[in-house]
Amino acid sequence: MDRIGMKTPLVEMDGDEMTRILWRFVKDELLLPFVDLKTEYYDLGLAHREETGDQVTVDSALATRKYGVAVKCATITPNADRVKEYGLSQMWKSPNGTIRAILDGTVFRTPIIAAGIEPYVKNWKKPITIARHAYGDVYKAVEIKVPGPGTAQLVFTGEDGTVITEKVHDFAGPGVLQGMHNLTSSIESFARSCFSFALDSRMDLWFSAKDTISKKYDHTFKDIFQDIYNAEYREKFEAAGITYFYSLIDDVVARVIRSEGGFIWACKNYDGDVMSDMLATAFGSLAMMTSVLVSPDGTCEFEAAHGTVQRHYYAHLEGKETSTNPIATIFAWTGALRKRGQLDGISALETFADKLEAACLDTVAAGLMTKDLAQITTLPNAQTLTSRQYIAAVRERLEKSLAQA
Repeated sequence: MDRIGMKTPLVEMDGDEMTRILWRFVKDELLLPFVDLKTEYYDLGLAHREETGDQVTVDSALATRKYGVAVKCATITPNADRVKEYGLSQMWKSPNGTIRAILDGTVFRTPIIAAGIEPYVKNWKKPITIARHAYGDVYKAVEIKVPGPGTAQLVFTGEDGTVITEKVHDFAGPGVLQGMHNLTSSIESFARSCFSFALDSRMDLWFSAKDTISKKYDHTFKDIFQDIYNAEYREKFEAAGITYFYSLIDDVVARVIRSEGGFIWACKNYDGDVMSDMLATAFGSLAMMTSVLVSPDGTCEFEAAHGTVQRHYYAHLEGKETSTNPIATIFAWTGALRKRGQLDGISALETFADKLEAACLDTVAAGLMTKDLAQITTLPNAQTLTSRQYIAAVRERLEKSLAQA
């Protein structure tokens, strides 16, 4: 069987720990035998980020802007323990945060639905897509560890000499202080991305924040969404028969739990981070969620929505076979290949992506799955496979599907 050709490279961002191991398994067994894969490779493993002073992360984002499509492995955002473990010179910032700040746009995360994997919330019948703002908030915050008594102020100095000062707190003793920011232009991009995605997918759009408490920061998000909706999207939404509404995040959480699914839930950056993990777990597994960053210019970066699976990696280093679920990693690749095929007019790439995803889900439906799914499946007599065994089972089905075509 001839391998499928490519015209334009994908930007490939390698990552850390067990997901880095899975990355290689997936490429060797499910991609390279069938696709003449062209990628511009960037090693975003923590050791290489340290070696380059994190410049490699910036370079990978700029390459993504150049080529239009990227696929990213999960990466470590180091804490104090990781600084010691890896001998880092500093606590490097989140690679995802750096990439998102450069590319702007919105992260859309959707559960992967498989037969026999039932949501924990029994009334959920359809996937719920999280639209997560990809800039600012705590991910670009500046922090101070307050040493003792004193006054903290928030100060803005304009280029025209305007000075705005707000007292934050009178500290009577030690504490901590954090300053966050966002940009009107980024919030506008976020809103338009959400409205456009809702129209394309014909799904209702819900947006949540906490404007009753955050009367300027969160209220600005609310106002920008409403203004853009009224001016640019209201008539289009009405014609499409879909709705947009805003409510407080605590109200929306309650609505989400009572719903049957089938809508887009737009969240600020941190809210989206937390709620996407909640949704992924509630739908079955953190390893069963797609994630794509969509920039205003159409640039897309596909990734798995979960972490680096540290515990499994340590077992792997001991020579043990692990049962780590590779489905979200596979779907990151299929998403990128499908988008590359669409942009370059290579329908065979799109078909291959569809068939690989179907092979993944058909394998699970046949009762062959990794441990995380085997523990929760409603299918009788499910078999727990190692990662290698699962990938081999997927390849067998993929080869049959491609041969039939």
